Amino acid sequence: MREQCCAAARWLGWELAAVGRTARSAVRHPGPERDTMVQSLKAAAAAIIAWTLTGWWLKAPLALMAPWTAVALVTSTVYRSLRSGAQQFAVIVVGALWASGALAVTGNSTLGAMTITLPFMVLLGNYRRFGSQGIYGATTALFVITYGASTVSDVGHRLLETLIGAAVGVAVNAFVLPPVHLRSVHDNLQAMAGRSGELLAEVAEGLRAEDGLAGAAGWHDRAWRLGQTAQALADARQWTTESLRFNPFRRLRHHVSLPPPAEVDAAWERVGGHLVAITRTLARAANEDTPLPVPSSAYLARWADVAQQAGIVCRADAEIIEGSGRPQALRDQRDAALQEAMSAHRSLTTDFHREDGTAVAVGGELVVETQQLLGELAALSDSPAPAGLHTRKREQR
Repeated sequence: MREQCCAAARWLGWELAAVGRTARSAVRHPGPERDTMVQSLKAAAAAIIAWTLTGWWLKAPLALMAPWTAVALVTSTVYRSLRSGAQQFAVIVVGALWASGALAVTGNSTLGAMTITLPFMVLLGNYRRFGSQGIYGATTALFVITYGASTVSDVGHRLLETLIGAAVGVAVNAFVLPPVHLRSVHDNLQAMAGRSGELLAEVAEGLRAEDGLAGAAGWHDRAWRLGQTAQALADARQWTTESLRFNPFRRLRHHVSLPPPAEVDAAWERVGGHLVAITRTLARAANEDTPLPVPSSAYLARWADVAQQAGIVCRADAEIIEGSGRPQALRDQRDAALQEAMSAHRSLTTDFHREDGTAVAVGGELVVETQQLLGELAALSDSPAPAGLHTRKREQR
Protein backbone atom coordinates (compact mmCIF):
# COMPACT_ATOMS: atom_id res chain seq x y z
CA MET A 1 0.00 0.00 0.00
CA ARG A 2 2.85 2.35 0.89
CA GLU A 3 4.55 1.64 -2.44
CA GLN A 4 1.31 2.43 -4.29
CA CYS A 5 1.00 5.74 -2.42
CA CYS A 6 4.61 6.61 -3.27
CA ALA A 7 4.02 5.74 -6.91
CA ALA A 8 0.87 7.87 -6.95
CA ALA A 9 2.76 10.74 -5.35
CA ARG A 10 5.52 10.48 -7.95
CA TRP A 11 2.96 10.41 -10.74
CA LEU A 12 1.25 13.47 -9.29
CA GLY A 13 4.61 15.23 -9.05
CA TRP A 14 5.38 14.46 -12.70
CA GLU A 15 1.99 15.72 -13.79
CA LEU A 16 2.33 18.95 -11.80
CA ALA A 17 5.82 19.47 -13.19
CA ALA A 18 4.51 18.92 -16.74
CA VAL A 19 1.69 21.40 -16.13
CA GLY A 20 4.21 23.92 -14.83
CA ARG A 21 6.44 23.49 -17.89
CA THR A 22 3.45 23.88 -20.19
CA ALA A 23 2.29 27.03 -18.41
CA ARG A 24 5.77 28.58 -18.54
CA SER A 25 6.09 27.71 -22.21
CA ALA A 26 2.71 29.31 -22.98
CA VAL A 27 3.74 32.54 -21.25
CA ARG A 28 7.33 32.82 -22.46
CA HIS A 29 7.25 32.09 -26.20
CA PRO A 30 4.91 31.22 -29.09
CA GLY A 31 4.03 27.61 -29.69
CA PRO A 32 1.26 25.01 -29.38
CA GLU A 33 0.93 25.68 -25.65
CA ARG A 34 0.23 29.37 -26.20
CA ASP A 35 -2.18 28.58 -29.03
CA THR A 36 -4.13 26.29 -26.71
CA MET A 37 -4.20 28.93 -23.97
CA VAL A 38 -5.44 31.62 -26.37
CA GLN A 39 -8.18 29.40 -27.80
CA SER A 40 -9.31 28.39 -24.31
CA LEU A 41 -9.57 32.00 -23.16
CA LYS A 42 -11.41 32.92 -26.36
CA ALA A 43 -13.94 30.13 -25.77
CA ALA A 44 -14.52 31.35 -22.22
CA ALA A 45 -14.97 34.93 -23.44
CA ALA A 46 -17.39 33.81 -26.16
CA ALA A 47 -19.49 31.95 -23.57
CA ILE A 48 -19.62 35.02 -21.29
CA ILE A 49 -20.63 37.30 -24.17
CA ALA A 50 -23.31 34.87 -25.35
CA TRP A 51 -24.74 34.58 -21.84
CA THR A 52 -24.77 38.37 -21.47
CA LEU A 53 -26.72 38.77 -24.69
CA THR A 54 -29.31 36.07 -24.03
CA GLY A 55 -29.59 35.81 -20.25
CA TRP A 56 -29.04 39.38 -19.17
CA TRP A 57 -30.21 41.43 -22.15
CA LEU A 58 -32.89 39.24 -23.82
CA LYS A 59 -33.96 37.53 -20.54
CA ALA A 60 -34.18 34.20 -22.41
CA PRO A 61 -35.76 31.41 -20.34
CA LEU A 62 -33.07 28.85 -21.27
CA ALA A 63 -30.04 31.09 -21.86
CA LEU A 64 -27.71 28.14 -21.30
CA MET A 65 -28.09 27.22 -24.97
CA ALA A 66 -26.16 30.30 -26.15
CA PRO A 67 -22.91 29.94 -24.16
CA TRP A 68 -22.97 26.18 -24.66
CA THR A 69 -23.07 26.68 -28.43
CA ALA A 70 -20.48 29.49 -28.37
CA VAL A 71 -17.89 27.38 -26.53
CA ALA A 72 -18.26 24.53 -29.02
CA LEU A 73 -17.65 26.81 -32.02
CA VAL A 74 -14.37 28.37 -30.91
CA THR A 75 -12.43 25.69 -32.78
CA SER A 76 -8.97 25.34 -34.26
CA THR A 77 -9.73 27.21 -37.52
CA VAL A 78 -12.19 29.85 -38.70
CA TYR A 79 -13.30 27.61 -41.56
CA ARG A 80 -14.03 24.81 -39.10
CA SER A 81 -16.00 27.22 -36.93
CA LEU A 82 -18.21 28.16 -39.88
CA ARG A 83 -18.67 24.58 -41.01
CA SER A 84 -19.30 23.32 -37.48
CA GLY A 85 -21.69 26.19 -36.84
CA ALA A 86 -23.83 25.25 -39.83
CA GLN A 87 -23.80 21.57 -38.87
CA GLN A 88 -24.56 22.29 -35.24
CA PHE A 89 -27.40 24.69 -35.96
CA ALA A 90 -29.00 22.21 -38.34
CA VAL A 91 -28.87 19.33 -35.88
CA ILE A 92 -30.03 21.54 -32.99
CA VAL A 93 -33.05 22.67 -35.03
CA VAL A 94 -33.96 19.03 -35.63
CA GLY A 95 -33.44 18.16 -31.95
CA ALA A 96 -35.51 21.07 -30.66
CA LEU A 97 -38.39 20.48 -33.09
CA TRP A 98 -38.44 16.72 -32.54
CA ALA A 99 -38.32 17.05 -28.74
CA SER A 100 -41.06 19.68 -28.75
CA GLY A 101 -43.24 17.47 -30.92
CA ALA A 102 -42.61 14.51 -28.61
CA LEU A 103 -43.63 16.58 -25.58
CA ALA A 104 -46.81 17.66 -27.32
CA VAL A 105 -47.70 14.08 -28.31
CA THR A 106 -47.02 12.65 -24.83
CA GLY A 107 -48.73 15.45 -22.92
CA ASN A 108 -45.46 16.86 -21.54
CA SER A 109 -44.39 13.47 -20.17
CA THR A 110 -40.62 13.56 -19.69
CA LEU A 111 -40.15 9.80 -19.86
CA GLY A 112 -42.45 9.40 -22.84
CA ALA A 113 -40.79 12.24 -24.75
CA MET A 114 -37.33 10.77 -24.07
CA THR A 115 -38.48 7.36 -25.28
CA ILE A 116 -39.69 8.83 -28.56
CA THR A 117 -36.84 11.29 -29.05
CA LEU A 118 -33.52 9.85 -27.91
CA PRO A 119 -33.27 6.69 -30.07
CA PHE A 120 -33.92 8.69 -33.23
CA MET A 121 -31.69 11.64 -32.29
CA VAL A 122 -28.73 9.46 -31.25
CA LEU A 123 -28.96 7.58 -34.55
CA LEU A 124 -29.26 10.84 -36.47
CA GLY A 125 -26.24 12.20 -34.62
CA ASN A 126 -24.08 9.47 -36.19
CA TYR A 127 -24.95 10.65 -39.69
CA ARG A 128 -21.59 11.56 -41.22
CA ARG A 129 -22.83 14.84 -42.72
CA PHE A 130 -23.18 16.23 -39.20
CA GLY A 131 -19.60 15.26 -38.29
CA SER A 132 -18.67 15.69 -34.65
CA GLN A 133 -21.64 18.03 -34.14
CA GLY A 134 -24.21 15.25 -34.39
CA ILE A 135 -24.31 14.64 -30.65
CA TYR A 136 -25.70 18.14 -30.07
CA GLY A 137 -29.04 17.07 -31.49
CA ALA A 138 -29.59 14.57 -28.67
CA THR A 139 -28.32 16.93 -25.96
CA THR A 140 -30.52 19.75 -27.26
CA ALA A 141 -33.49 17.42 -27.15
CA LEU A 142 -32.62 16.59 -23.53
CA PHE A 143 -32.50 20.28 -22.63
CA VAL A 144 -35.87 20.93 -24.24
CA ILE A 145 -37.51 17.87 -22.65
CA THR A 146 -36.05 18.62 -19.20
CA TYR A 147 -37.23 22.21 -19.42
CA GLY A 148 -40.64 20.83 -20.31
CA ALA A 149 -41.89 23.50 -22.72
CA SER A 150 -43.17 22.69 -26.19
CA THR A 151 -44.96 25.82 -27.40
CA VAL A 152 -44.00 27.58 -30.61
CA SER A 153 -42.65 30.50 -28.57
CA ASP A 154 -40.45 28.20 -26.48
CA VAL A 155 -39.05 26.46 -29.58
CA GLY A 156 -38.38 29.85 -31.15
CA HIS A 157 -36.45 30.91 -28.05
CA ARG A 158 -34.28 27.75 -28.21
CA LEU A 159 -33.41 28.39 -31.84
CA LEU A 160 -32.71 32.10 -31.24
CA GLU A 161 -30.45 31.30 -28.29
CA THR A 162 -28.57 28.76 -30.39
CA LEU A 163 -28.22 31.18 -33.28
CA ILE A 164 -26.85 33.92 -31.02
CA GLY A 165 -24.37 31.51 -29.43
CA ALA A 166 -23.20 30.31 -32.84
CA ALA A 167 -22.79 33.85 -34.14
CA VAL A 168 -20.81 34.89 -31.06
CA GLY A 169 -18.55 31.82 -31.20
CA VAL A 170 -17.74 32.24 -34.88
CA ALA A 171 -17.21 36.00 -34.55
CA VAL A 172 -14.86 35.66 -31.58
CA ASN A 173 -12.85 32.95 -33.31
CA ALA A 174 -12.63 34.91 -36.58
CA PHE A 175 -11.85 38.41 -35.30
CA VAL A 176 -10.03 37.91 -31.99
CA LEU A 177 -6.56 36.51 -32.74
CA PRO A 178 -7.87 34.17 -35.44
CA PRO A 179 -5.86 30.91 -35.39
CA VAL A 180 -3.40 30.37 -38.24
CA HIS A 181 -1.37 27.17 -38.21
CA LEU A 182 1.88 28.18 -39.91
CA ARG A 183 4.51 27.09 -37.40
CA SER A 184 3.55 23.42 -37.64
CA VAL A 185 4.68 23.16 -41.26
CA HIS A 186 7.99 24.86 -40.48
CA ASP A 187 8.52 22.68 -37.41
CA ASN A 188 7.80 19.42 -39.24
CA LEU A 189 9.92 20.39 -42.25
CA GLN A 190 12.78 21.24 -39.92
CA ALA A 191 12.31 17.93 -38.10
CA MET A 192 12.28 15.99 -41.38
CA ALA A 193 15.50 17.63 -42.59
CA GLY A 194 17.23 17.49 -39.22
CA ARG A 195 16.40 13.84 -38.54
CA SER A 196 17.48 12.86 -42.04
CA GLY A 197 20.82 14.59 -41.45
CA GLU A 198 21.28 12.97 -38.05
CA LEU A 199 20.54 9.54 -39.50
CA LEU A 200 23.02 9.97 -42.36
CA ALA A 201 25.71 11.16 -39.93
CA GLU A 202 25.10 8.17 -37.66
CA VAL A 203 25.23 5.73 -40.57
CA ALA A 204 28.48 7.28 -41.82
CA GLU A 205 30.06 7.06 -38.37
CA GLY A 206 28.89 3.48 -37.87
CA LEU A 207 30.21 2.24 -41.21
CA ARG A 208 33.69 3.50 -40.35
CA ALA A 209 33.73 1.40 -37.16
CA GLU A 210 35.28 -2.05 -36.94
CA ASP A 211 31.92 -3.81 -37.05
CA GLY A 212 30.45 -1.36 -39.52
CA LEU A 213 27.01 -2.92 -40.07
CA ALA A 214 26.24 -3.71 -36.42
CA GLY A 215 23.70 -0.88 -36.15
CA ALA A 216 22.07 -1.41 -39.55
CA ALA A 217 18.77 -2.70 -38.12
CA GLY A 218 18.47 0.38 -35.89
CA TRP A 219 19.25 2.68 -38.82
CA HIS A 220 16.49 1.09 -40.85
CA ASP A 221 14.03 1.51 -37.99
CA ARG A 222 14.90 5.20 -37.68
CA ALA A 223 14.54 5.68 -41.44
CA TRP A 224 11.17 3.95 -41.39
CA ARG A 225 10.01 6.24 -38.59
CA LEU A 226 10.75 9.23 -40.80
CA GLY A 227 7.50 8.27 -42.50
CA GLN A 228 5.67 9.32 -39.34
CA THR A 229 7.31 12.74 -39.56
CA ALA A 230 6.30 12.94 -43.22
CA GLN A 231 2.70 12.14 -42.25
CA ALA A 232 2.79 14.79 -39.52
CA LEU A 233 4.05 17.24 -42.14
CA ALA A 234 1.17 16.36 -44.47
CA ASP A 235 -1.32 16.87 -41.62
CA ALA A 236 0.27 20.21 -40.74
CA ARG A 237 0.04 21.32 -44.37
CA GLN A 238 -3.67 20.47 -44.37
CA TRP A 239 -4.20 22.45 -41.15
CA THR A 240 -2.34 25.42 -42.62
CA THR A 241 -4.46 25.43 -45.77
CA GLU A 242 -7.68 25.14 -43.78
CA SER A 243 -6.71 27.78 -41.23
CA LEU A 244 -6.24 30.41 -43.96
CA ARG A 245 -9.71 29.87 -45.44
CA PHE A 246 -12.19 32.65 -44.52
CA ASN A 247 -9.54 34.00 -42.15
CA PRO A 248 -9.06 37.80 -41.99
CA PHE A 249 -5.61 37.29 -40.47
CA ARG A 250 -3.73 37.89 -43.71
CA ARG A 251 -5.63 41.11 -44.34
CA LEU A 252 -5.05 42.33 -40.80
CA ARG A 253 -1.39 41.29 -40.50
CA HIS A 254 0.63 41.50 -43.66
CA HIS A 255 3.87 40.33 -42.05
CA VAL A 256 2.74 36.69 -41.87
CA SER A 257 5.53 34.35 -42.93
CA LEU A 258 3.92 31.71 -45.10
CA PRO A 259 5.45 28.21 -45.13
CA PRO A 260 7.41 26.86 -48.10
CA PRO A 261 5.36 25.48 -51.02
CA ALA A 262 3.92 21.97 -50.82
CA GLU A 263 6.45 20.72 -53.39
CA VAL A 264 9.10 20.96 -50.68
CA ASP A 265 7.10 18.54 -48.52
CA ALA A 266 6.99 16.01 -51.35
CA ALA A 267 10.72 16.35 -51.94
CA TRP A 268 11.55 15.63 -48.31
CA GLU A 269 9.13 12.71 -48.30
CA ARG A 270 11.06 11.26 -51.26
CA VAL A 271 14.34 11.83 -49.38
CA GLY A 272 12.91 9.79 -46.53
CA GLY A 273 11.91 7.05 -48.98
CA HIS A 274 15.46 6.81 -50.33
CA LEU A 275 16.83 6.62 -46.78
CA VAL A 276 14.48 3.72 -46.08
CA ALA A 277 15.74 1.92 -49.20
CA ILE A 278 19.41 2.56 -48.35
CA THR A 279 19.13 1.41 -44.74
CA ARG A 280 17.08 -1.62 -45.81
CA THR A 281 19.92 -2.65 -48.13
CA LEU A 282 22.43 -2.24 -45.29
CA ALA A 283 20.21 -4.15 -42.87
CA ARG A 284 19.84 -7.06 -45.29
CA ALA A 285 23.57 -7.15 -45.85
CA ALA A 286 24.10 -7.24 -42.07
CA ASN A 287 21.58 -10.03 -41.56
CA GLU A 288 23.39 -13.30 -40.85
CA ASP A 289 20.64 -15.30 -42.52
CA THR A 290 20.77 -13.37 -45.80
CA PRO A 291 22.63 -14.79 -48.80
CA LEU A 292 23.70 -11.30 -49.90
CA PRO A 293 27.48 -10.77 -49.62
CA VAL A 294 28.70 -7.74 -47.74
CA PRO A 295 30.75 -5.17 -49.68
CA SER A 296 34.29 -4.60 -48.53
CA SER A 297 34.95 -2.36 -45.55
CA ALA A 298 36.88 -0.01 -47.83
CA TYR A 299 33.86 0.34 -50.12
CA LEU A 300 31.53 1.00 -47.16
CA ALA A 301 33.96 3.59 -45.83
CA ARG A 302 33.94 5.37 -49.20
CA TRP A 303 30.14 5.30 -49.20
CA ALA A 304 30.24 6.71 -45.65
CA ASP A 305 32.01 9.80 -47.05
CA VAL A 306 29.02 10.38 -49.32
CA ALA A 307 26.57 9.88 -46.44
CA GLN A 308 28.47 12.26 -44.18
CA GLN A 309 28.38 15.08 -46.72
CA ALA A 310 24.71 14.42 -47.50
CA GLY A 311 24.00 14.62 -43.77
CA ILE A 312 25.65 18.05 -43.64
CA VAL A 313 23.36 19.15 -46.50
CA CYS A 314 20.27 17.99 -44.60
CA ARG A 315 21.30 19.62 -41.33
CA ALA A 316 22.06 22.89 -43.14
CA ASP A 317 18.57 22.76 -44.65
CA ALA A 318 17.11 22.23 -41.18
CA GLU A 319 18.87 25.36 -39.90
CA ILE A 320 17.76 27.35 -42.95
CA ILE A 321 14.14 26.30 -42.37
CA GLU A 322 14.45 27.17 -38.68
CA GLY A 323 15.81 30.59 -39.56
CA SER A 324 18.79 30.32 -37.22
CA GLY A 325 22.26 31.56 -38.15
CA ARG A 326 23.21 33.41 -41.31
CA PRO A 327 21.20 32.12 -44.30
CA GLN A 328 23.87 32.84 -46.91
CA ALA A 329 26.59 31.14 -44.88
CA LEU A 330 24.35 28.11 -44.42
CA ARG A 331 23.59 27.99 -48.14
CA ASP A 332 27.32 28.19 -48.95
CA GLN A 333 27.97 25.36 -46.50
CA ARG A 334 25.13 23.35 -48.03
CA ASP A 335 26.34 23.86 -51.60
CA ALA A 336 29.91 22.92 -50.70
CA ALA A 337 28.79 19.75 -48.91
CA LEU A 338 26.53 18.80 -51.82
CA GLN A 339 29.41 19.18 -54.26
CA GLU A 340 31.63 17.06 -52.02
CA ALA A 341 28.94 14.39 -51.79
CA MET A 342 28.49 14.26 -55.54
CA SER A 343 32.21 14.11 -56.15
CA ALA A 344 32.54 11.23 -53.69
CA HIS A 345 29.57 9.55 -55.32
CA ARG A 346 31.20 9.68 -58.76
CA SER A 347 34.28 7.97 -57.33
CA LEU A 348 32.06 5.39 -55.67
CA THR A 349 30.30 4.68 -58.97
CA THR A 350 33.66 3.82 -60.52
CA ASP A 351 34.86 1.76 -57.57
CA PHE A 352 31.87 -0.51 -57.02
CA HIS A 353 32.71 -2.52 -60.17
CA ARG A 354 35.88 -3.65 -58.39
CA GLU A 355 33.93 -5.44 -55.68
CA ASP A 356 34.22 -9.21 -55.67
CA GLY A 357 31.50 -11.40 -57.15
CA THR A 358 27.92 -10.72 -56.18
CA ALA A 359 28.92 -8.02 -53.68
CA VAL A 360 28.42 -5.77 -56.70
CA ALA A 361 24.64 -6.20 -56.25
CA VAL A 362 24.60 -4.60 -52.80
CA GLY A 363 27.07 -1.95 -53.90
CA GLY A 364 24.95 -1.18 -56.94
CA GLU A 365 21.82 -0.74 -54.85
CA LEU A 366 23.65 1.72 -52.63
CA VAL A 367 24.95 3.63 -55.66
CA VAL A 368 21.52 3.92 -57.30
CA GLU A 369 19.60 4.93 -54.18
CA THR A 370 22.30 7.37 -53.13
CA GLN A 371 22.26 8.96 -56.59
CA GLN A 372 18.52 9.51 -56.32
CA LEU A 373 18.92 10.86 -52.77
CA LEU A 374 21.52 13.38 -53.89
CA GLY A 375 19.31 14.27 -56.83
CA GLU A 376 16.47 15.19 -54.50
CA LEU A 377 18.82 17.25 -52.31
CA ALA A 378 20.09 19.03 -55.42
CA ALA A 379 16.52 19.74 -56.52
CA LEU A 380 15.89 21.38 -53.15
CA SER A 381 18.82 23.71 -53.75
CA ASP A 382 18.76 26.93 -55.75
CA SER A 383 21.87 25.77 -57.60
CA PRO A 384 21.51 23.55 -60.69
CA ALA A 385 22.26 19.87 -60.27
CA PRO A 386 25.60 18.71 -61.64
CA ALA A 387 25.70 16.43 -64.64
CA GLY A 388 24.93 12.79 -64.08
CA LEU A 389 22.13 13.35 -61.57
CA HIS A 390 18.65 13.17 -63.05
CA THR A 391 16.83 15.43 -60.63
CA ARG A 392 13.17 16.23 -60.71
CA LYS A 393 14.07 19.87 -61.23
CA ARG A 394 15.61 19.07 -64.59
CA GLU A 395 12.80 16.72 -65.53
CA GLN A 396 10.32 19.53 -64.94
CA ARG A 397 12.34 21.82 -67.20
